[in-house]
Amino acid sequence: MNNSIGKRLEAYTSKRPQEVLLVTVNIAGESDQVTIFKGFSSSLMRPTAFDPDVPVIPDNAKIISIDRIASPYNPEAPQYIQQAITWEDMQALLTEVGV
Repeated sequence: MNNSIGKRLEAYTSKRPQEVLLVTVNIAGESDQVTIFKGFSSSLMRPTAFDPDVPVIPDNAKIISIDRIASPYNPEAPQYIQQAITWEDMQALLTEVGV
């Protein structure tokens, strides 16, 4: 299994399809927000590559925070499960589901 940050978060949402992750990251000094749902990532602030092998969250990205949101995701009225999760705390959830 690929242990990159993005692939682990995608695997998490594959195992928990009732959740959407909204990830705030810093990539090369620039802020970005990425949604991850059912194993797929998409940037909300920059173009997302068509090739799924091109990571939306590169390994050198710094995770600022992660929000867990109930699916289906409605940006107008998100139903938060948990907000402002640190990368350290998220790793416990990843381990819980085996990724």
